[in-house]
Amino acid sequence: MTESLAELLELSQAGLLAAFLVFLRVGAMMAVVPAFGEKSIPERVRLVLAIAFTAIVFPAVVPEVQHLTASPQSLARAVATEVISGLLLGLILRLFVMVLQIAGTMVAQSTSLSQIFGGGAVEAQPAIGHLFFVAGLALAVMLGLHVRIAEILILSYRYFPAGQFLPPQDVMMWGVDHISKAFALSFSLAAPFVIASLIYNVALGVINRAMPSLMVAFVGAPAITLGGLLLLFATTPILLEIWQAGFAQLLLNPFEAR
Repeated sequence: MTESLAELLELSQAGLLAAFLVFLRVGAMMAVVPAFGEKSIPERVRLVLAIAFTAIVFPAVVPEVQHLTASPQSLARAVATEVISGLLLGLILRLFVMVLQIAGTMVAQSTSLSQIFGGGAVEAQPAIGHLFFVAGLALAVMLGLHVRIAEILILSYRYFPAGQFLPPQDVMMWGVDHISKAFALSFSLAAPFVIASLIYNVALGVINRAMPSLMVAFVGAPAITLGGLLLLFATTPILLEIWQAGFAQLLLNPFEAR
């Protein structure tokens, strides 16, 4: 009976170590992932979420991590690789939400509203950027973000094998591809406001040349602000729909790169 208990204890220790390795990847991802990894969420809540996702992911990836507990060397190596893999996955998803913040900043600067900050934001940002950001988080959660995160974590062991460092060249190409797509989408979302601002400034310059004595800045400032708010009211549903489609595509295959 003592021998049986010793074998059971060894098995339980190996299982706990394997679960700990999964927790490292899940916890690193949960630290930066959108919605669940926001700074406004208490750390205890994020810890509980990480444990819950670990309980979901662990049964599906036991064969991929169990062999890493055989020796201290492989276990130490896996600690580093799992944290790096989790951070990379979380940052890719976080980058796509930052698209809305970048677009909001461009919109605010184009419409002379960049000095108005969102009081509900943890980090100071224009109110338009905060509005886009909160709306994007709500849409992400409505897309079933928690289910997609669990799927991504399980599939990640196929693309990011446990205990193996990722080739730097592949990580660079993968990251640059997602960054370029994020900035391209940010400018696309802000394009209507940038074009309207360009037309406004050109017209203001023409009026100023025709009537030098007129203080066009005092006349035009309320116009660009009102026009920007009206354009924001008209285009926000369309812009968020475009972003939602892109984010849904990312969640379906976050490992894709050109």
